[in-house]
Amino acid sequence: MMAAASNRVGGAVLIVAGIYQFTALKNDCLSHCQSPVAFIQSHGGFKRGTWPPIQLGMQHGFYCIGCCWALMALLFVLGVMNVLWIAAIAVHILLERILAEGNAIARVAGVGLTIVGIWLFFK
Repeated sequence: MMAAASNRVGGAVLIVAGIYQFTALKNDCLSHCQSPVAFIQSHGGFKRGTWPPIQLGMQHGFYCIGCCWALMALLFVLGVMNVLWIAAIAVHILLERILAEGNAIARVAGVGLTIVGIWLFFK
């Protein structure tokens, strides 16, 4: 299913993803992604023309990538074509974004990912 063939590579990806869940960059990006309307308002709202809304959307998109890139990298460990893991990660990302406890959810996942990553790395 296109998953990582090496336990060390898979473990390293899990460890990096787990540690990233605790970083200030993850928290900052998550705070911007949790409230897109507040993000748009804090940046002056939509302006006239074609280019300003595109720039605003790209800027918000970069925050969303910053929030979720490590979780998406997990698919290379778990299987890029595995629909079950795709759905599980998507639900996790959704819960991080829509619940007020999103940072706590990210940290709990970070602990789990790091522990499983260390186990897999040394397996």
